[in-house]
Amino acid sequence: MFRRLSNGWHLAQQSLQVLRLDKELMLFPFMSGLACLMVLASFIVPFWLSGEVQVILNDHQAPQNPLAYVLLFAFYFVNYFVIVFFNVGLVECAIIRFRGGDPTVGDGLRAATERLPQIVGWALVSATVGVILRVIESQSEKVGQFVAGLFGMAWGAATYFVVPVLVIEKVGPIDAVKRSFAILRKTWGEALTANFSIGLFVFAAYLLSVVPTVVGVLVADVKGLIAGGVITVALWIIIALAAAALNSIVLAATYLYAAEGVVPQQFDARLLKEAFRAKRG
Repeated sequence: MFRRLSNGWHLAQQSLQVLRLDKELMLFPFMSGLACLMVLASFIVPFWLSGEVQVILNDHQAPQNPLAYVLLFAFYFVNYFVIVFFNVGLVECAIIRFRGGDPTVGDGLRAATERLPQIVGWALVSATVGVILRVIESQSEKVGQFVAGLFGMAWGAATYFVVPVLVIEKVGPIDAVKRSFAILRKTWGEALTANFSIGLFVFAAYLLSVVPTVVGVLVADVKGLIAGGVITVALWIIIALAAAALNSIVLAATYLYAAEGVVPQQFDARLLKEAFRAKRG
């Protein structure tokens, strides 16, 4: 267990080095977040006109109007499409860097555009699963939440490597799930602990980002407090973008080694070989 935590910590550190080389990777989660906000704004009026906007926003209630389910599916589909599109672009850029290239945002967007059929297929599957989970959750306040939560966790784990599979192997959604699950069986410990280590990085960064606001409070100056608050919020946004990029970098690195036996140039070959020795031997 301690060896896994140590490996995860080093994988997180090496991913941070990659992000330092390609800071523009943070543009992908930024564009994704902005696009998701636009998607939400575009669905506000249809949700309102359905007459069940409160029910749609409440996970524990089942809509009575069938149109509400149609709108919910459409919202999930568009939202998942946006998220996966930009994640595919980010992972593509990370893989280009791992293979010795110098990626640009254009490279990522071009790769995502070339994989539109796969992204659309995956968004349809994800939206369907999302609606099913919503129906299960709304059936019973406690049992439904438990079953939906359990199924949601299992689905999230099984589909962990779907994005890099779409990027490299260009398969359909069903084959992508099968391939993702097969890879996950090899990388469960390392993928989990690396993301946990990134979480520690992010938690520490969030704590430090509050310092400007604390200073503003201590000096008891309104302008200082406002300035400190603005700096803290700006840092929160940067940290969130960096965290999203780091998670995708780790995802791409663990996929390359587990699926192809390729050691990314920016990663320690000995570390990866030790981390996966028991599963690849």
